[in-house]
Order: sequence, then C-alpha cells, then structure tokens
Amino acid sequence: MLSPPKTIVRREGGIYALERALQRRGFTLVAGADEAGRGACAGPLVAAAVVLPTGKRGEIDGLTDSKLLTAAARERIYAEVVKRALAYSVVVIPPTEVDARGLHVCNLAAMRRALASLAVRPEYVLTDGFAVDGLGVPGLAVWKGDQVAACVAAASVLAKVTRDRIMVELDAEFPAYGFADHKGYVTAEHNAALAEHGPCVEHRYSYANVAAASGRDGSPPRARRPVSAESDRPSVVSSGGTGAAPVGAATGAEAMARVAAGWSTVGVASEQQPRPPTWVGEDGQMKGGQR
Repeated sequence: MLSPPKTIVRREGGIYALERALQRRGFTLVAGADEAGRGACAGPLVAAAVVLPTGKRGEIDGLTDSKLLTAAARERIYAEVVKRALAYSVVVIPPTEVDARGLHVCNLAAMRRALASLAVRPEYVLTDGFAVDGLGVPGLAVWKGDQVAACVAAASVLAKVTRDRIMVELDAEFPAYGFADHKGYVTAEHNAALAEHGPCVEHRYSYANVAAASGRDGSPPRARRPVSAESDRPSVVSSGGTGAAPVGAATGAEAMARVAAGWSTVGVASEQQPRPPTWVGEDGQMKGGQR
C-alpha cells in the first residue's frame, strides 16, 4: 500500500504556511479558534473562531498573536478580520460559569461553541494549544498557534478586542478596580484594590487571590459571590462574516447588555444559511486557576 504524500509546510509562507499546506491537501475551509482571558481573575472568558478566505483576500497586513500587537493595531486588524472573514463567531463566558464549571472546561466548551456556531462548516480546525473534540471534522492543536496560523491569530484578535472592550465598559460600572488598565488580570494594583474593596460580582471567586480577598476562601465560589441578577447571566454567541451584518463587532456595552438579556444570534456569511448555536452540555467540574 502506498503512503499518502507528506504535507510540506513552507517556512517562507510565514503565518499563512500551515493553512496553505492544508488547502493544498483539499481542506479549503480552515477554521482557527483561540481565547482571551484565561489568566484574568475578573471579567469573562472570550473565545472566537474564524475562517479566512483563500488567496490574497485572506492575507491581513500585520496579523499575528494579539498579545504581540498594540491596542491600535488590534483594532485595525479586528476591523479587517470582520470585513474579510468568510465566517467568524465570538462566545462570551461569564465569570459565574467559569466558577461553576472550571476554567479548562469552559475554555474548551467556549472554543467548541464558537466553532459550532460558524455560518460555514469548516473542513479542518486549528486550535491554540488545546485539542477540541466533538466537532465532526479533523483538527490539530497547535503550540503557539496564534503565532503560526493566520486563522488562529485572527481568532485571537477577535477574542482579545471583544474582551478588552467589555472590560473598559466594566470599568465604568466598577471604577474602584482599574479594569480599563489591567483588563482584569492579576497585577499589584488589582490586588491592592481587591484588598481594599473586596471582590465584585465580575470577579472569579474560584481564583485563589479573589477567594482570599472575599474573606471566605474555604467556601464554594457560589457561596462567596454577592447576590446579583447580573451574576447569573448566561453566555452569548454572536457571529457573522462576508456579506453579513457585523454582529460580532457588537462588543462593550452592547455585548454586556446582550449577555444580561440572554441574547444570541448567528449571522449569515458568504450567502450560506446560518447554523444555529450549539450549546454544550456539562463537561464535568474542574477547579479554575491562574496562569
């Protein structure tokens, strides 16, 4: 029996090399997925999935891992991804769900939801760092995928910009914590604010520093959380793509309002009919943490 020919990833292809190699093997629609906010102790976990078009239209100047870009560059690339993508989807997971189900479980579920909500069905999936099963298509978990695969980098930018906008809006609601500056990540200033004011409903009470600041670190996260209607808001899925209304661009105050209202929608991309959101059942429990 003859072995199939090897897939060659050419270094000169840069961040587009992996997708181009997959496309040469017949996988035209390659989706990338990534998240933002794993290491934060406040605010939502946000995941995104993107399918970029083949050829020059899918090449975005300066596209790379969102963490390596300035805020202005991220905003520019965000707009380009929304304009050019064949399909994209953004999922927001509130801190209550992170506390209840665990960080890693929520991370995989969020990427799975984002990929399942794309308006076009991908033929191959690339994810950053962690494999995501149950998609019905082949996939590959890529180490530092947001630096080596364009579709993953594009998803990284959508997730990061969406989350940053939400944190800026939360800063106006909870000005004592400086969310607009550190975006909910653990910094000396953030820990000082936690020590002085205690955590708010947007903090993740399964995280050690937040649990300690709450003064009740021996009790379950839900027992520590202040009672608030906002604390039980569900996750939201939004998506769009080429030819669709930029639903996924609705972030910040509008996104938070939609989360609070339980809003969800799937846009139409490339004249394809939208696929309904796939809500993922419980994957089990896993204690959240920091990295």
